[in-house]
Amino acid sequence: MTSGDGDFGGREGCSGDPASLEEELQRLEEELAVAHDGALRAQAELENFRKRSFRELEEERKYACLPLMRDLLPVVDNLERAIQAAEQSTSSAGLLDGVKMVAQQLLTILGQHQCERIDAYGSIFDPNMHEAIGQLHCDTHPAGRVAEVALDGYKMHNRVVRPPQVFVSLGPAEERESD
Repeated sequence: MTSGDGDFGGREGCSGDPASLEEELQRLEEELAVAHDGALRAQAELENFRKRSFRELEEERKYACLPLMRDLLPVVDNLERAIQAAEQSTSSAGLLDGVKMVAQQLLTILGQHQCERIDAYGSIFDPNMHEAIGQLHCDTHPAGRVAEVALDGYKMHNRVVRPPQVFVSLGPAEERESD
């Protein structure tokens, strides 16, 4: 056989028949179309998954406080009862007791949701935990300690919800004057 007798350099499966080449081309085009369709479907499914996940996450964020709100509603109810009782009574002793009970109920609910008061009085001043609103001379606390709490702060787990507003001790007044 010479090189002009239809021998394609030893390649098998390539007969050179235009009909078989056309069939092979058509088969490959169909495979490509199926693969392309599968890729488009996978991409659409991924996009739908992303959108659904985003919606679910937004829904969770939107209603994350729902258990807290449900727990706080009885506190609101008790405050309204205390107001009604105060309007009907001439004595304020009952009102004071009622408001104290409601305040304790509220603190209990906050505790159930891991929101706790920050005990700042007497502790070492920490700018990550406390908000200093002033300094004062104090005979009972050394310099750098919280001498007075103007507004209580709260934390949830390990994160500060609201820092306590505090006055930081400068130490005793005599000690400061001798320096």
